[in-house]
Amino acid sequence: MQWRIRKLSTQMFLAHLVILTASTAIGFLLFATTARSNLDDEYQARAAVIAQTFAQNASVQSCLASRNASCDAEVQQLALATAGATGAAYVVVIDENSIRVSHPNRALIGKPVSEPLVATDGQVHLRVNNGSTGTTANAIAPLYSSDHSFIGEVSVGIEEDSVSSALLTQLPSYGVWFVVMLLLGGLASFGLSRLLKKRTFGLELDEIARLLQEREATLHGIREGVIAIDPAGRISVNNDEAQRLLNLAGNVVGHRVEDVLPPGPVRDALTGTSVVTDQIMLTDDLWIVLNRMPVTLSGQPHGVVVTLQDRTVVEALSRELDGERSLTESMRAQQHEFSNRMHGIAGLLELGRPEEALEYVNEIRGTAADLDQNLRSRIAAPQIIGLMLGKAAEANERGIQLTLDPETFVGASPDRVQALTTILGNLIDNAFDAVAGIPAPRRVQVGIVESENEVRVSVGDNGPGIPTSVIPQMFRNGYSTKRGLAMRHSGLGLSLVQRAVADLGGTISVAGDPGASFLIVLPRSPALAESAAVTS
Repeated sequence: MQWRIRKLSTQMFLAHLVILTASTAIGFLLFATTARSNLDDEYQARAAVIAQTFAQNASVQSCLASRNASCDAEVQQLALATAGATGAAYVVVIDENSIRVSHPNRALIGKPVSEPLVATDGQVHLRVNNGSTGTTANAIAPLYSSDHSFIGEVSVGIEEDSVSSALLTQLPSYGVWFVVMLLLGGLASFGLSRLLKKRTFGLELDEIARLLQEREATLHGIREGVIAIDPAGRISVNNDEAQRLLNLAGNVVGHRVEDVLPPGPVRDALTGTSVVTDQIMLTDDLWIVLNRMPVTLSGQPHGVVVTLQDRTVVEALSRELDGERSLTESMRAQQHEFSNRMHGIAGLLELGRPEEALEYVNEIRGTAADLDQNLRSRIAAPQIIGLMLGKAAEANERGIQLTLDPETFVGASPDRVQALTTILGNLIDNAFDAVAGIPAPRRVQVGIVESENEVRVSVGDNGPGIPTSVIPQMFRNGYSTKRGLAMRHSGLGLSLVQRAVADLGGTISVAGDPGASFLIVLPRSPALAESAAVTS
């Protein structure tokens, strides 16, 4: 089985150590090469000094100028003595005819050199020479007579073995420094590895990769919108469901919330500072349950996490269930009222008072007939009649007097009947809640007037009214003054009314004292308005 190191800190330390070792080794080789080149230059300079000094010897100059056998022997002796004293490998004197006058190998004295003279230009020439004595750091200096005539050149060489020995003498001390630097780099790498391991909460590479995969799968797989916002107000994380619920276009990571969301309660909740728990928000098409939780790490703010749930279908079913519940309660109230009336009639009959029982029956029939006749004579739309009959039964059960404005008139097919039903239902429910806490008489009046150009809806009550300071914010999503049992759907009814009216281009007027009075004006659709005008 292949051996593998799992610890992140160990992998990083070993990787850094390998890099440091390779870098140190390469640096040491480059330094050794540079040091060798510098030593070559230094030894060539030493050879040049020896050559120039030897060329300035008067005996050497006079002997080369006169050229006799005794002088040649003297030059050879001086060359050997100089080489021995200075540590040079050789001191070779060559006359102007390229003939060796002195040489460590006596057999070559008097022999011509194979190369042309190079010092005729009067300059000192430095080089590394591969000659008969081996590789040397070589310097060639011109040789002049007393009258400054060129009479030859002096070639001095220092063996490269001496250069190598000097290099080997210096390298160990430099090697110690490189080892010290390597150790310091290793310690720094070890400390950095430990720090990074701490910053990753002790997780190894495969664990980090697995967490990232699980995070992405979870984030984009759940049916709940998730948005993370950093302390600067920029979106750092969002999933597909959040993009759908908030209608975000493209990748918004890195953008500020204010730049990707239009003004409204949702943007206010995302950019706020408080904790938000299960707050219902209304967008153009959806009901959203929003939760906002600030995140702190080590006592420092680290942004917020916002979760979003789509409650559109649930709320639609809930409102449908509320409608069914309202119908059931209405039927229960009617059944209860019917039972009470039957008991009253039966009691009168048992007491032998048939005339009073008949009078009571006629009275009951007249009251029900009056309400039904009033609704049917002024409202022809069955949807609104059904709504009003249900609300009338609920009002009777709750001890509220529900009346119809005498000017009410609605045709059989009113314009925007669905919107009218929503607006009427919410306003009447709010009026019932408003008068529930006051002593009798409790009155709610409803008016619906359909004309050629508009539909006017009015709902008023004799409740405690609405303070003037509250009116500007009462249509805001989530705002409510209800308490206790009335909190079940608080904060949404008026928001729904305001949204429906705004979508239809209508207006809302509110009067809060005495009681509360709402006036809704909805313009009729152009096609129906034109049809009504032609008919009239």
